[in-house]
Amino acid sequence: MSTKDILVSSKISWETLNIEVLYCGSTPPTEIPEDYVLIDVYDTINNENTNIYKGWMISSSPDVTPLENPIYDLWLVDCSNDKTS
Repeated sequence: MSTKDILVSSKISWETLNIEVLYCGSTPPTEIPEDYVLIDVYDTINNENTNIYKGWMISSSPDVTPLENPIYDLWLVDCSNDKTS
């Protein structure tokens, strides 16, 4: 298992995946903790850039909006819009 930090409005390449975070949000501290992110994921296997997922992921419910792929299992752990880290 690996953990990757991705800044909002940026992309990373990991293995054959290209992952872009389009939006990150969290509930206010007065509510039940929940993080959600809008991502776009491409797989470059066989030198083809194929979109395999575009949508929302929710930290408390990874099974509601899963990335369905035979090789990769991707889910949201945390979300922060903090530009200082």
